[in-house]
Amino acid sequence: MTDAADAPPDVLRESLVGPTATRMVLGILLRRLRESRNISLERAGEAIRASQSKISRLELGRTGFRLRDVVDLYELYGVTDRAERATLLGLARQANTPGWWHVYSDVVPHWFEAYLGLEQAAGVIRTYEVQFIPGLLQTAEYARAVIRLGHHHCPEPEVERRVALRVHRQEILRRPRPPHLWVVIDEAALRRPIGGAAVMFAQLQHLIDLSELPHVTIQLMPFQAAGHAAAGGPIALLRLPEPELPDMVYLEQLTSALYPERRGDVDYYRDIMNRLATQAERPAATPGILRRILREL
Repeated sequence: MTDAADAPPDVLRESLVGPTATRMVLGILLRRLRESRNISLERAGEAIRASQSKISRLELGRTGFRLRDVVDLYELYGVTDRAERATLLGLARQANTPGWWHVYSDVVPHWFEAYLGLEQAAGVIRTYEVQFIPGLLQTAEYARAVIRLGHHHCPEPEVERRVALRVHRQEILRRPRPPHLWVVIDEAALRRPIGGAAVMFAQLQHLIDLSELPHVTIQLMPFQAAGHAAAGGPIALLRLPEPELPDMVYLEQLTSALYPERRGDVDYYRDIMNRLATQAERPAATPGILRRILREL
């Protein structure tokens, strides 16, 4: 694979979707340049009239880049090659371009924006759900029922906006080069009649159809698997397509989310996802189990 440090902007635009991963790539390139010149975070911060914590956030892709800051940094780091400068500036411009979900900013909480960017850029998305069917696999009717549970005071137009956002997210599964979506769903989510029997029947049938796609792996965690690895809430683990980018963990809570960053934490959740896949039923068994549950509705 082309080294990200040598790749022109067009190459990275092909492989990455949305500004979040682009910010992360640019941050990694700038960190490598800084470290190769033995320049401290403090000195880099002074060059852009900011604190060293601002440099840390930039290098982690946690915030947008001002073009002036990128120019000041590559001058500090001694980057004289015109093509390399153009690559850095091209990435900075792309990183500042709002993602498609920006039009839904009225219904997207700030803590969810980063996840949307990661989800759109990921090459592999692994998730475990215990309460509901994962959002990328929900029918519009099921999504509407779930959204009404959590936002029962919302007016109907806002509910429909949230449904539209969820459906829009699912378009990544219909791309020419879609991500590999690998989900483990607890049996409780399959038997909880969200929206009523008719909605649930259509949702389970939808899961059967999706399980036949080559880039979708669905495993079911039966009630018999007592005491399995994920005793808490939902987990998402996202692998981005560029090898320089680390795996990202997303832990959603009721009104916020956590993004564990430490290598030990990421390794811990990766191990949990691997153990869940081992404890759950085999993917080949999924259609048969779902058809059995359908007959019981």
